[in-house]
Amino acid sequence: MRILVTGGAGYIGSHTCVELLQQGHEVIVVDNLCNSKEDSLKRVQELTGRKLTFFKIDLLDRKSLIDLFDTLSVEAVIHFAGLKSVGESVNLPLRYYHNNVTGTMLLCEVMAEHNVTTMVFSSSATVYGEPKTVPIDENAPLAPTNPYGRSKLMIETVLKDLHAADKRWNIALLRYFNPVGAHPSGLIGESPQGIPNNLFPYITQVAVGMLSKLSIFGDDYPTADGTGIRDYVHVLDVARGHTKALERLAERPGVVTYNLGTGKGYTVLEVVSAFEKSSGRKIPYQIVSRRAGDSAESYADTSLIKSELGWVAEKGIDEMCADAWNWQSKNPRGYT
Repeated sequence: MRILVTGGAGYIGSHTCVELLQQGHEVIVVDNLCNSKEDSLKRVQELTGRKLTFFKIDLLDRKSLIDLFDTLSVEAVIHFAGLKSVGESVNLPLRYYHNNVTGTMLLCEVMAEHNVTTMVFSSSATVYGEPKTVPIDENAPLAPTNPYGRSKLMIETVLKDLHAADKRWNIALLRYFNPVGAHPSGLIGESPQGIPNNLFPYITQVAVGMLSKLSIFGDDYPTADGTGIRDYVHVLDVARGHTKALERLAERPGVVTYNLGTGKGYTVLEVVSAFEKSSGRKIPYQIVSRRAGDSAESYADTSLIKSELGWVAEKGIDEMCADAWNWQSKNPRGYT
């Protein structure tokens, strides 16, 4: 199958390209490289021994999208492209809504004009907001607490409405919890620009000496050690979830929504301990005040994707930590 991967040079996108190429698919990547590097795609090809096609295109550039679809017979789209910083979205909401929502609408318009109606969309567990109960299943209330999460929910709504209006649309909405880790080769991994927003890249940069210490936001939650609990899932398991979703859409068209997580939560201090064990490095940290909007615990109910797709997360916290450290130690400054 010839698959267009938007945002394919990014963290999850690049790992999914590896999975697709290894399964024999033809991969076309579009990415504006605003928060990624083309080097990741060069490494994907090195890793798989297979070629992919790359176009530096912004999804807001409708003409370039049309030219691509006119030239290449795309059969399905995996849509990762988007701005992704929760904190930045609070300060720049219009930028996030314009880029993420408008970009997706333009993409869908061009797809429809070319009779391409299969999409796997990269959504997020942020659409749930602060969970009332855990584990969180796909029917939980949707109440995102920031513009980034709201942009994801808006896109989900647009895509569901597309299917309601035209049953040719086949769409999988994948709500990630906390993708972490890296390819075990150490060739590709997470390479955030500036100070990381997420726990794992922050820990790995402390371990490699780029940052002095980890800040832990709150140790007074009602959890075993007082720190927040989150569901961390290996990026390779996440990548495999996308190919499973594509298979599902080919067999049974429609709109489906799945959580991608392990179904198990770890506290921040448990993650720090696991990483110290895997890396042999001590992670200095300081406790600071809670962040507004952070919940005590959040982890997925993954029974639906297991029963319908046979997908389960295969890699545990030790592999997540080992692969993250392997990547960071071999690439101290990421792709820079």
